[in-house]
Amino acid sequence: MSTYTADNRIVPGQLVLADGESFEGELCGWLPGDDVDDDPASDGSDGRGTAVAGVGEVVFNTALSGYQEILTDPSYAGQIVTFTYPHIGNYGTNPDDDEASRTHVRGAIVRDLARMPSNWRSTESLAQFLSRQRIPAITGIDTRRLTRHLRDAGAIPGAFGTGDAATLQAAAVADGGTDGCDLASLVSTTVPYRSGAGLDGRLRVVAVDYGIKRTILRHLTRVGCDVEVVPAAMTAAEILARGPDGVFLSNGPGDPAAVAGAVTTIEGLLGEVPVFGICLGHQLLSRAIGGRTYKLPFGHHGGNHPVSHLASGRVEVTAQNHNYCVDPDSIAERAVVTHLNLNDRTVEGMRVTDVPAFSVQYHPEAGPGPHDAAYLFDEFVDLMTSSKA
Repeated sequence: MSTYTADNRIVPGQLVLADGESFEGELCGWLPGDDVDDDPASDGSDGRGTAVAGVGEVVFNTALSGYQEILTDPSYAGQIVTFTYPHIGNYGTNPDDDEASRTHVRGAIVRDLARMPSNWRSTESLAQFLSRQRIPAITGIDTRRLTRHLRDAGAIPGAFGTGDAATLQAAAVADGGTDGCDLASLVSTTVPYRSGAGLDGRLRVVAVDYGIKRTILRHLTRVGCDVEVVPAAMTAAEILARGPDGVFLSNGPGDPAAVAGAVTTIEGLLGEVPVFGICLGHQLLSRAIGGRTYKLPFGHHGGNHPVSHLASGRVEVTAQNHNYCVDPDSIAERAVVTHLNLNDRTVEGMRVTDVPAFSVQYHPEAGPGPHDAAYLFDEFVDLMTSSKA
């Protein structure tokens, strides 16, 4: 079935990876030329500036649903998401499922884009959503072959559009991927804002925004927290001056070793106030206690990753979205590993032994994904309550 853009145009295109691997498909969603007049172009495009429609580090996500939450997750800044599930868009989109006020993903790759969504919550199709959110996409791609290639070659920059293979490969090579990139500063809020305020007896939490998801804020509010979200650049002194009962370190994109000032800030918080980190927040907390982070070959992206809770032996099915990981030996002097990934035995959680602080690599808030690990938000409340006492 042919895939159409939001205004019913069929635009043939191709995806080319930095290593030269290529895939034919059709462009959809937002295209760069949609912002200009349809005058003839001299850049080798189709007259609408789409020679290179999207460029970024290509990763794959194995979730069966939740495509809207994935596309609006700030943690995908700098990346193009490949959906391994073949049929995407069948239940449409709606404003309630956005994880952020604006999108940062570089593009989307799907096998088959649904043209006629069917769901009572849907307010627009995925194609319309992509166009409105300015997300370029390519469909008709053999996503099984692409996923196998990424599994073998690792996450790799790619570019898609109407340009020839040489043009697209050059754009992919020039992108360089996410290594050494401080993307958290690009997606963080610039001004503080509140969530869950106005109710008596709530614990005050300052959430450092490295790319925070709205579902995380809903969970913190659910367990009784008055949350103030602050910019990633805020110092420890500025955070502590707000008198928090605890500090939350959010998820986010990019290389944890490149996030400017984060380690210094977290070092200034440890021992002063309980700390809970998720995903990038986990990596940054680990680095603040002397840990080392490294990049996984193709990362963990999906809603079905099994994780062992070591203390109980319980297996949790978790949602994950990260490219970097913590070296367990590097944190052994100050922390204990609490969770392990059962697929590759990588660190999924740790607890600092000399101060009240803990973190997990996966996403207990889900959005999308299973809710097996939602108890961690209650554990954060227990930690803050005991520390106050």
